[in-house]
Amino acid sequence: MNPVETTALRKQFGDIAAVKYLNLTVRAGEVYGFLGPNGAGKTTTLRMLLGLIRPTSGSVRLLGKPPGSLDRVGALIEGPAFYPYLSGRKNLLVLADHAGVARSRVETVLDVVSLAGRAADKYSTYSLGMKQRLGLAAALLKDPQLLILDEPTNGLDPAGMADMRVTIRDLAASGCTVLLSSHLLAEVEQICDRVGVITDGRLVAETTVADLRSGGTLRVVAHPVDQARDVLTAMIGEARVQASGTVFDLEVDPGQSAKINAGLVGAGVSVSELRWHEPDLEQTFLELTGGARDVL
Repeated sequence: MNPVETTALRKQFGDIAAVKYLNLTVRAGEVYGFLGPNGAGKTTTLRMLLGLIRPTSGSVRLLGKPPGSLDRVGALIEGPAFYPYLSGRKNLLVLADHAGVARSRVETVLDVVSLAGRAADKYSTYSLGMKQRLGLAAALLKDPQLLILDEPTNGLDPAGMADMRVTIRDLAASGCTVLLSSHLLAEVEQICDRVGVITDGRLVAETTVADLRSGGTLRVVAHPVDQARDVLTAMIGEARVQASGTVFDLEVDPGQSAKINAGLVGAGVSVSELRWHEPDLEQTFLELTGGARDVL
């Protein structure tokens, strides 16, 4: 059983189709990154998963159950909301009592999100990053099997982002499945096992980060340019040589690098750089989403 499965999921707001026939699969124990530009349908999808809004059509299953069955599901959607006049700890105690969770669980989750030292302070005094960490603590109160997070690193400084990465990976290692949306491609690349890319309400890719950026080239910087081009064309064919000034990108296997270097040098060509060049993840994303540039 996959913790998250959607089939032809669709949401219509008047004349606007926010989500279009989405087939999403999140596997047990993985960290799944849900990527897309603003307005692509990410948050609408997450809200349908949690039963906060009803789909126009299609189906959703969370841990084998329909939306709304949230016994083992934790979530942080569109930022946390707490009582400003209560401390972080007291806010969590209120939530624990409401959810029927043992109060001892509050101290555990405060430690997990590194907020124990400020737990006695009022929520109104918290920075954006601290509020985000308290929101994650609240999502962890029920010791969930599935954790759904909307922009979990929002407002965190670099150290806080690194801590959040470690926390999420630790949760996955303990058996928790994590589905997170993000605009930060660098974060997703470091933390996620697989990604789904959505644009204009449609899922345009669902794969590993490695596969998303597969198909690299051997990059060679060499001169004289004309002589280098002639040698490379003779070795691997004109169609597999892309040139820009003294930079050549070759569509070859990485194992051919030594042979290509030897051929160039043997022909009197000076080689100043030779390395494997992988596609840029951001560029791949832009190509998939039709050039949307609000994902970093």
